[in-house]
Amino acid sequence: MENKRILYVEDDRDVARLTKLMLERKRPYEVRVESDPAKALGVAQAFRPDVVLLDMIMPGMDGGDVARQLRDDAELKNVPIIFITAVAKPMAGFPILSKPVAIEEVIACIERHLAA
Repeated sequence: MENKRILYVEDDRDVARLTKLMLERKRPYEVRVESDPAKALGVAQAFRPDVVLLDMIMPGMDGGDVARQLRDDAELKNVPIIFITAVAKPMAGFPILSKPVAIEEVIACIERHLAA
């Protein structure tokens, strides 16, 4: 079975590192973390994730900006995007998980979107 590829765009490096570790221990995921939202599109183009996890509030660009860039890219427009954020701001068409969130809830949401 091939590992599913997850891109996690999160400016809090400690949160990102812990989430990556927990996801990779519990499931056959390959998790790439990007802490700079301005680099997220380029990383996604190179990494080709199966799912993108996005923080909403980040310096410079917010998660909504990153989501719009991903949706505008012909190769990435259908990749599921899941927001994981402490400040829930409605984003039409995207699931939002509120921090703090249990890793089991993150995995369940990822699995639902991989199956869709």
